[in-house]
Amino acid sequence: MKYSEEIQKLLPLGYIYLVILGILKESIFYYQLGINILKYSTIMDILISPIAEFTSNPITLGFIVSLFIFHYYLPKIFLKYRNNKTFQKLSELKSTEKLSEEETKNYYIFASFKMFAVILLSFFIGTGVAGGYSTIHSIRKNKVDYNYTLNYNSGESEQIYLISTNSIYYFYVQKGNKSIKIAPIASIKNIEKTLKVGILAK
Repeated sequence: MKYSEEIQKLLPLGYIYLVILGILKESIFYYQLGINILKYSTIMDILISPIAEFTSNPITLGFIVSLFIFHYYLPKIFLKYRNNKTFQKLSELKSTEKLSEEETKNYYIFASFKMFAVILLSFFIGTGVAGGYSTIHSIRKNKVDYNYTLNYNSGESEQIYLISTNSIYYFYVQKGNKSIKIAPIASIKNIEKTLKVGILAK
């Protein structure tokens, strides 16, 4: 069986795993802000959470794509150096001397998939912990940029620091108030963002 066929068999399980990681990351992030994000999320928010994380910025997207490409070809690298004991030891692989050629290929595919899964787990947990800590620390120290303006359907407006948003809620901090607010998108007429000049401006 070809490598691509084995990978295709693992894709459904892989996406379920990504969804679980997305839920874990969001839960860790918002827990530090005192919010149970699952109460404010739809099924669609949960399903697209890993895709939203991957496309959050070009660096993250490039890292994930590179990681995927590397682990796609990793089984072939394992197979090429299967007689190199030093390489096998460093990669924490077991001996394949008693395995058939097909069993060896399958073992290396699953070993690569497992390594990829562990790296993704570390990535999602790390970004969740670091992101939540950085956000709450910046809010407490008043080191955030209030570069958004929320215009409500009622005609009122608020200058805010936008923490995040999903399909039905905005999560933000109003200027002059360190309390985190949650507003339904349906109550918002529009949102304005102050543009910054410069290549690195967000």
